[in-house]
Amino acid sequence: MIRPALPYLLVAVLAGLGVYGILARRHAVLVLIGVELLLGAAGLLLVTVAQTGAAGDPGAQVLTLFVITIAAAEVVVALAVLLALFRARGHVDLHAPLEQRHTPGTAEVER
Repeated sequence: MIRPALPYLLVAVLAGLGVYGILARRHAVLVLIGVELLLGAAGLLLVTVAQTGAAGDPGAQVLTLFVITIAAAEVVVALAVLLALFRARGHVDLHAPLEQRHTPGTAEVER
């Protein structure tokens, strides 16, 4: 049996850093790192609960494997989207305005 104070403290630190990375950053890769920190905190929380809880309950172990699988799939999809965004815009700043695309033959409306 492990003492849960240190893993719970680490979960809190990882979750806090992940939320800060998601809310305060403008760069899409740093936001993705924040999401990964949150998923890592969730996995660590599930493992800690499984070790400190009742023996013989495989639910937390199955959920931990599910979180790891979701994190791996999320990284692949998010990096593909970020690569496409970089190729289209030339940067991955999430707060930058989208460029207006002008197609030939259409008149612009002046206000």
